[in-house]
Amino acid sequence: MGTRVAAMGTRPAENHTSVPPKQDWRTVEERKIDDWLPVTASRNGKWWYSAFHNVTAMVGAGVLTLSYAMSELGWGPGVAVMTLSWIMTLYTLWQMVEMHEMVPGKRFDRYHELGQYATLGLWIVVLQQLVVEISMDIVYMITGGKLLKKFHDLVCDSSCKDIKLSYFIMIFASAQFVISQLPNFDSIATISLAAALMSICYSTIAWGASVDKGKADNVDYSLQASTTSGMVFDFLGGLGQMAFSISGHNVVLEIQASIPSTEETPSKKPMWKGVIVAYTIVLLCYFPVAFVGYWAFGNSVDDNILITLNTPKWLIAAANMMVVVHVIGSYQVYAMPVLDMMEMVLVRKMRFSPGWKLHLVSRSLFVAFTMFVGITFPFFGGLIRFFSGLAFAPTTYFLPCIIWLTVYKPRVFSLSWCANWFCIVGGVLLMVLGPIGGLRQVIMRALTMHIYDKLKSANTRTTKRGVNIASLCLALHTANQQRCA
Repeated sequence: MGTRVAAMGTRPAENHTSVPPKQDWRTVEERKIDDWLPVTASRNGKWWYSAFHNVTAMVGAGVLTLSYAMSELGWGPGVAVMTLSWIMTLYTLWQMVEMHEMVPGKRFDRYHELGQYATLGLWIVVLQQLVVEISMDIVYMITGGKLLKKFHDLVCDSSCKDIKLSYFIMIFASAQFVISQLPNFDSIATISLAAALMSICYSTIAWGASVDKGKADNVDYSLQASTTSGMVFDFLGGLGQMAFSISGHNVVLEIQASIPSTEETPSKKPMWKGVIVAYTIVLLCYFPVAFVGYWAFGNSVDDNILITLNTPKWLIAAANMMVVVHVIGSYQVYAMPVLDMMEMVLVRKMRFSPGWKLHLVSRSLFVAFTMFVGITFPFFGGLIRFFSGLAFAPTTYFLPCIIWLTVYKPRVFSLSWCANWFCIVGGVLLMVLGPIGGLRQVIMRALTMHIYDKLKSANTRTTKRGVNIASLCLALHTANQQRCA
């Protein structure tokens, strides 16, 4: 990759050769702590481990919403946004892989370490990273519970007693309490492999079942909204959904930290091989689901394509359980850097003794926190479009480019300079515009639920008179919304 950097008009920073390649400036205590912390505890990872972890981090349950995002954008913009997002995120991920060992003798094992070296400041990067990783783990906690409930409802129909969502979230959390005690990325490689395989399977089910059903009668490819304001907000919502669906940058340096590195075979070589495999899988999962689902159902597709498919029931139930397995692995991949930060502060700043007891307490508290938030705010998943714009856009689209420009200082108007500024401008626009559509959708859904709750209360007061006012009003409200949209 070094020749590629040179070809793109990049000048290596002059101070990069000041540290001897094999020099290790860490103290004995620092080495002991690094050998215990989850990110740096093991350097035995293989290139295929990085492929598993990256697929698990990138291909989430959000892939099932891409057909709906296409219905908000339409064919032309939808194809363009999907393709451009895939290319841009691959480019910025390559930059991070390259910068992992850009200083001889030193490895930037964590995103915030790279940001500090580029003088961006510790808290700028740490806050962005924590917002992404913690919010994603909360969403995964809720998603896992909802999918378990969906599976239960599909299998049992009306023969089983209805169980609250909070109990299913607790069931999902109980698995995380156990798995979170695994010490590092290498130890969750098998779980990551299972999650990656499940993502391929349920994505294939989604677009394969769509092909099997064929194009719906009177399929309509016009935009869902008919008013100008509705089309604009839907476009921004679909833009954010697609642009932020491909993102594993928040954990890529931590994944690369688990791979051994020598002068002959630096870690970027096996890591890049794993990234190429991961992005190929992303291509094979995302594009067919987005395009085939939209081709089959047009603007009548639901925000989860499995709901649109509905039958055969056994296949949809199996797909839901596959997503559960995938979400279990995704939770762990995003949790590992957070646990690393927590335990680093506890050991280095607060002087706790490293050991299994600290692992047990700190990790159990983190899982309990995400479970508590998931149970308390089950609508939190609806905010992910808003949070993703504020945090995913910087860490995925333009922070790597800013670091690259700061460190390597490519010639003005060279290919590297132009590519980085294109990503920076595009990423800033995504950060500003993406959350607008997501926030509007959250507000609209909240208003709808608020109205529904009031109507439901009115229904309770009027059922004695034999009049189901809530059902009638809710039907009229829904019909009116459809006409206004």
